[in-house]
Amino acid sequence: MNTLATPRNEALAPLPAGQRVFRWHDHASLWFSLGVGLLVMQVGAYLMPALGTQQALLAVVAGSVIGAGLLGWVAKIGCDSGLASAGLMHAVYGRRFAGLPIVLNIVQLVGWGTFELVVMRDATVAIGRQSGLLAAGAWPVAATLLWGGVVLLLISGSMVRLVRRVIARVALPLVVLSLLWLSWQFIAMAQAQGLAQIWQRRGDGGMGVMPALDLVIAMPISWLPLVADYARHGVSGAGALRGSWVGYALANIWCYCLGVLVALVLPSQDLVTALLLAQGGLLALSLILVDEVDNAYGDMYSGAVSAHSLRPRWSVRRWGLGLAALCTALALVLPMHSLEPFLLLLSSVFVPLFGVILGRLAFGVPAHAALQRAAGVHGLPVALWLAGIACYHLLPRALPALGAALPTLALCFALAYLTRPRG
Repeated sequence: MNTLATPRNEALAPLPAGQRVFRWHDHASLWFSLGVGLLVMQVGAYLMPALGTQQALLAVVAGSVIGAGLLGWVAKIGCDSGLASAGLMHAVYGRRFAGLPIVLNIVQLVGWGTFELVVMRDATVAIGRQSGLLAAGAWPVAATLLWGGVVLLLISGSMVRLVRRVIARVALPLVVLSLLWLSWQFIAMAQAQGLAQIWQRRGDGGMGVMPALDLVIAMPISWLPLVADYARHGVSGAGALRGSWVGYALANIWCYCLGVLVALVLPSQDLVTALLLAQGGLLALSLILVDEVDNAYGDMYSGAVSAHSLRPRWSVRRWGLGLAALCTALALVLPMHSLEPFLLLLSSVFVPLFGVILGRLAFGVPAHAALQRAAGVHGLPVALWLAGIACYHLLPRALPALGAALPTLALCFALAYLTRPRG
């Protein structure tokens, strides 16, 4: 008799009701915290000077509301079903084929987790040098190991406790205070330069509103492959939808607007330097940097859940520790800033991927039942996904003013919804 029990695949089974503790404010705290980041502010600064101030504000608000709404929608499906993102992929694309998007997701999560460590390292060194410390050449290595060690420590514990005790009670109030302070400082600078003039400022025409909308939506959409991994811990689907939507939309709007404001007030400065120049900027940036840790943690935890779905003999915690160590090592040796275009290219495959998932599982379709009857490969969803990837990359060439993300997502959703099995 074989005494070795087959390990339970936690990613491909609904989370038991007893482990579902997140209420709407837990989702909101988590996604506000994940929505705040130096990378988001930097992308916000990219909107200038191509757009005018009013155009940029329109793109930021509309893109954040739409993108965070999609995030909340996937969160609701994950919460209602109790399935992780890997389970949703199995249900829609088939048990064998789902391995491909899951592997691609792991690769992009390792890439973005590594990139987050690089962003934190660079900001740490900039803060240290501004304060007269960290002048030695070895400090970037030390800073990388420091933040990698922090993520390793966090991922060795409970994700639920981290969200409810550390993020909601400690990190969130501190980062809100830092954002309030920085906003106050840069609004004062804008007022000194003439608020009316800045508000009426026109762009140089290097980017249209729809491509700018794509750029704003890119941030919330980049979290679509992760959101169900956290939302499945929710008590109700409605709470997961509301909390994720509101929390992320507020953070995304705030950070994008702050990035735009910094680019308007100090256009010749890079973002981190500009933040440090604000009164009290050293402390405020330090608090934002501490909050940045949860972005790296989020990538690595979700990557661990996805990896566990493929190889359940390793627990989620063990996979998380391995991926955190891998990201730290990659941050030491890879030129991540030059690899950012590749990561953005890889992320583009997940827009049509989740357009198809939403079209198949939205409006009350029981995802767990779909997973139970899933075949090896579901040909039509696979074909729609591949066609969606082609559409995403062809649209900017054929109709550059239209953007890529929203049309591709809408097309994949509509076709997947119209062709899904009935009854």
